[in-house]
Amino acid sequence: MSDSNPKLGAAVAGIFAASALFMAAPAQAVPDAPDTWEKCAGVAMKGMNDCGSLDGKHACAGQAAVDNDPNEWVYVPEGTCAKIGGEVAMTKPAK
Repeated sequence: MSDSNPKLGAAVAGIFAASALFMAAPAQAVPDAPDTWEKCAGVAMKGMNDCGSLDGKHACAGQAAVDNDPNEWVYVPEGTCAKIGGEVAMTKPAK
């Protein structure tokens, strides 16, 4: 008499096959993600900015005090900022 279970063996084989297919597929975090981004100022909603303000009042994301502050910005796909009514922010030079 055999102690093996054919259904269990088939399930384990299926798991291994699915794992092999998953590992063979190329990893892509976001499908069709843009290659280039730009800082878009004046369109961030209160508390939804991506990083420090352009005028230096704060240095962290999520600290925009009001909607559409011209000193607050978010990253958008390149070419999108003008379409949504923002202004492309120039990157500050490194100190």
